[in-house]
Amino acid sequence: MTSTDVHKDVEDSGPSGYAAARLRLLQEGARSGPPRRTALSELTDDWLSGLFAAGAEGLRGVSLVAVGGYGRGELSPRSDLDLVLLHDGGDSAAVAALADRIWYPVWDLGLALDHSVRTPAEARKTAAEDLKAQLGLLDARHIAGDLGLTAGLRTAVLADWRNQAPKRLPELQELCAERAERQGELQYLLEPDLKEARGGLRDATALRAVAASWLADAPREGLDDARRRLLDVRDALHLATGRATDRLALQEQDQVAAELGLLDADTLLRQVYEAARVISYASDVTWREVGRVLKSRAVRPRLRAMLGGGKQVAERSPLAEGVVEQDGEVVLARAARPDRDPVLPLRAAAAAAQAGLPLSLHAVRRMAAGARPLPTPWPAEAREQLVTLLGSGRPTIDVWEALEAEGLITRLLPDWERVRCRPQRNAVHIWTVDRHLIETAVCASEFTRRVHRPDLLLVAALLHDIGKGWPGDHSVAGEIIAKDVAARIGFDRTDVTVLSTLVRHHLLLVDTATRRDLEDPATVRSVAEAVGSQSTLELLHALTEADALATGPAAWSSWRGSLVADLVKRVSAVLAGDEPDDPGDAVPTAEQERLAIEAIATGSPVLSLRAQTEAPAPTEDQPAADPEPLGVELLIAVPDQSGVLPAVAGVLAMHRLTVRTAELSTLALPDGVEGSVLLLNWRVAAQYGSLPQAARLRADLVRALDGSLDIAGRLAERDAAYPRRRGVVAPPPRVTVAPAASRHATVIEVRAQDAPGLLFRIGRALEDAGVRTRSAHVSTLGANAVDAFYVTGHEGTPLPSEEAASVARKLEETLRG
Repeated sequence: MTSTDVHKDVEDSGPSGYAAARLRLLQEGARSGPPRRTALSELTDDWLSGLFAAGAEGLRGVSLVAVGGYGRGELSPRSDLDLVLLHDGGDSAAVAALADRIWYPVWDLGLALDHSVRTPAEARKTAAEDLKAQLGLLDARHIAGDLGLTAGLRTAVLADWRNQAPKRLPELQELCAERAERQGELQYLLEPDLKEARGGLRDATALRAVAASWLADAPREGLDDARRRLLDVRDALHLATGRATDRLALQEQDQVAAELGLLDADTLLRQVYEAARVISYASDVTWREVGRVLKSRAVRPRLRAMLGGGKQVAERSPLAEGVVEQDGEVVLARAARPDRDPVLPLRAAAAAAQAGLPLSLHAVRRMAAGARPLPTPWPAEAREQLVTLLGSGRPTIDVWEALEAEGLITRLLPDWERVRCRPQRNAVHIWTVDRHLIETAVCASEFTRRVHRPDLLLVAALLHDIGKGWPGDHSVAGEIIAKDVAARIGFDRTDVTVLSTLVRHHLLLVDTATRRDLEDPATVRSVAEAVGSQSTLELLHALTEADALATGPAAWSSWRGSLVADLVKRVSAVLAGDEPDDPGDAVPTAEQERLAIEAIATGSPVLSLRAQTEAPAPTEDQPAADPEPLGVELLIAVPDQSGVLPAVAGVLAMHRLTVRTAELSTLALPDGVEGSVLLLNWRVAAQYGSLPQAARLRADLVRALDGSLDIAGRLAERDAAYPRRRGVVAPPPRVTVAPAASRHATVIEVRAQDAPGLLFRIGRALEDAGVRTRSAHVSTLGANAVDAFYVTGHEGTPLPSEEAASVARKLEETLRG
């Protein structure tokens, strides 16, 4: 569609002509990105110019001005039209009539409009009072009318902005920080706001405003491309949804990716994250420069007075060979030679992190442009500097991001490219893969006093998820990559073996502790065989906790920590030569025995609730943790009968209690007491609110066991009252048999979307299959339940392999239904 065609359509039929031309433009697949945004802005300019001309005949001293995104010519399909009708204060009635002639046709077409009618003096006054209005006017662009009026306003607004920059820029920085606090960081969000989140389009606009102040300027390399990429995604989002939205929701990502010609939603998110990372880093550097300039302006008059008008010389404090501090940043010494010193980037980074200072952009770019590659294997100093960088705590993150922004990380560690900006579609994870690895190293730095080889712990933390950039099991792929990386950076064979073992088994302890029966000797022996030595177990324990803490708040708790610590204690004993106790030798406690006798005497369930609020006791290597509720221990003794597991699970679900662990066993009663008692030792927690009374739980349990309480119906009613989120489809459940996991029972693993009553449904299905549940180990990670059930036949022995496979298959079919 040519410009002539546009004019003809608009002239022939007014608003309807504009609407038709706009629709054709948006449907042109060949014209997208900047060309379409420019064409849409020009088309809108022509239409509004026509409206202005028709209504302003004979009227002087009036102009129509585009501001904000429209002023920049960045119209997305559903963007607002930001307009100012500027006038010199003449005939106010004629100006108001002209405004109606423009605004109403815009509204009639259903377009969003942000409008105002002002004189230049009023516009400047509003800008002085409202920072957002001032930012919009910085992009003022003439559309129609008195060009001199528009030019005068633009010149005055820019002059005001530059004169007021020392006051307004700190306000703008605070505004950006508040918005980031509310919206989060674009480069890590699974459903990001492309405009408002940190690293989004708002921040890109703020950087333009800083540049317009002439006080400081943003690093320009890659910034325009990052802004263009986010605008392209927003265009596709508007077309895919038909709405004026900046939120890239999960259910729309595949369609947006297809609109942009990308492979899939992960590719889309990775491109969005890369763009956001460029803008975020540019913002960090720019605001740091603004702060330095403003500080120097405040200090310079006093220094000049002290020095008698002499020239100020910046102080440079040495930090390491070839590395100095200057003006609160780490820079290279004048004699430093990146082309002759391949360790310099790591040495500078380690010095910056140790000092808690940012790396100068100029220094990073100088090293990126001229640094020699490290030899293979790395020299000892390079390895030591990497370990120092990783062990420096929270400052490591900013330094690492500075190196990554200029491509230095992928030069040092080529395998990093596959995990860089890679999204993790798991609600438990709050970071991309690469940021999670750095966060794990930061957490691991707090545990270096607990292990004999802190260097191996820190490098393992950096590499433990490196296999997520490859297909298949990331632990298996990561083991191979870790061997190669460890050898390349100079570790000996023994250390390479330890590092690869840590990467391969970094999930072993937490998975085993939360999904396996720790009383089963086979469980402890299997972990001992995988770990191999006390020193590796020590490292793996620290890595497990650091990994979980760096994942997100849902991945770690004092309860999980106590389970892992218990497992580590048992495995350590086996590695020291002790044999684990056989579960058949377990003796009931006095409390358990009391409840069992009472259950036999009354012929009905007996239960007790006991809160667990203490964190695990500190040890020599493990400092005291903050007190945290571990849940409530629920002991239930029931005369042995069928249907106990689904009945208990259903009652707990009805009372909104979350099950963390569940153990079932048959107690041998003292001599002279006849009967058999099933003991359930569970740990539960209230989803919200206070715990129910034990008497209410017992009453409902009695009714559930005698069949007078319709648990399935009650749970179905509650489930219907909370419909699933639109557009979100959970992956199907998966049920498998874990071979050789136990000599005493068959272990069936269930992975499914967590939902109220899930354990009840599983328990009922196992009862229907005719198997007995010996224990259940429940673990919930975000929206995913990962449960393990130890089951036997009625004679108390593991199921034959064919029968076990059949039970698993039927259970999966039940959960799918």
